[in-house]
Amino acid sequence: MQVFRALAAVASLVVATGAQAQSCGGTFGAFVDGLRSEAVQRGFDRGTVDQFFRGVQFNQAVINADRRQGIFQRPFLDFSRALISQGRMNAGRANYDRHRAVFDRAQSQFGVPPGILLAFWAFETDFGSNQGDFNTVDALVTLAHDCRRPELFRPQVFAALEMYRRGDLDPRSQRGAWAGEIGMVQKLPSDIINYAVDGDGDGRIDLQRSVPDSIMSAASMLRAKGWRSGEPWMHEVAIPQGFDLRQSGLRTQRPVSQWAQMGVRPTHGTLPSGNLQASIILPQGHRGPAFMVFHNYRVLFEWNQSFIYVTTAAYFATRLQGAPVYQAGNPETGLNQDQMRALQQRLSQRGFNVGAVDGILGANTRAAVQDVQGQLGLPADGWPTPQLLRML
Repeated sequence: MQVFRALAAVASLVVATGAQAQSCGGTFGAFVDGLRSEAVQRGFDRGTVDQFFRGVQFNQAVINADRRQGIFQRPFLDFSRALISQGRMNAGRANYDRHRAVFDRAQSQFGVPPGILLAFWAFETDFGSNQGDFNTVDALVTLAHDCRRPELFRPQVFAALEMYRRGDLDPRSQRGAWAGEIGMVQKLPSDIINYAVDGDGDGRIDLQRSVPDSIMSAASMLRAKGWRSGEPWMHEVAIPQGFDLRQSGLRTQRPVSQWAQMGVRPTHGTLPSGNLQASIILPQGHRGPAFMVFHNYRVLFEWNQSFIYVTTAAYFATRLQGAPVYQAGNPETGLNQDQMRALQQRLSQRGFNVGAVDGILGANTRAAVQDVQGQLGLPADGWPTPQLLRML
């Protein structure tokens, strides 16, 4: 069992801009030698550095897992139904009952409600039962060497080294997710250093075995990233006929009162009153579910940058706190992965910034789709269809 002691923030060691500017690729051995040299330049003892990197290996399975994220290409209805089973609903409620005191303390201290913490705990590791079996240091160094996202993973190598220097990580035995995350709520080393909390008061932080440590650490991170106590994150709504679909999407924010004046209504309960800023998102177009989302929903992208993942987690959190099942509607047929890539290529050729051409309908692609739909006289709801692809 790997146990983490309470760690202080060491931002100068973890997220230095110089680390992000370093190269990737080349032979793996030469790349690791470069990491060693940079670690010494950062002030780490040569012996500590040598021990940390001794035996580090390139792991092709990590690269394969990074490229094989097909679930994020599924539309919202399919994705949410796959992740939110009755078994997970039951387990979420049972875990809340079992650890009610911890969740109440997390909400009192950090303002994060139980539903949010339960949703991520469920999606990340099925409440701790599946934390991953990849060597953490091998995974981080492999992903830093890979040139797809080195700016994310290279700093994490030095964060893991800092944990090793403090005696809180064994580089040869520490195991976790393929992306280098550790514990029940799957935190990267820099998050552990900066936000981990000793939730059970035993003087150490064990994110693999201690539920209080895991829950309090997750709440601590969200609060530090901007979570606002007492504010909502999502509420299902119905949009009226004739609603200007160009107003939907995360780029547009209006006070709740203005959305109400435009005919947006809750499907259940009541919407918050006053001038709270909100957006209307249509994850699967104007014929599918609609949600009003708030500042706290946006904070969840600090946990995971996938639109489909964050939206599903936010919705699951509302379900765990008593909201009914969404009104699924009858969405138009979407695009498969190859069609999505073709769409992204054509949008890029027209000058739109879609990010990577990866076949995933992310925030940039949604925004570009919405703009080109408006140009072509189609419903500008950000949901790409075969008709749009043909017109392009």
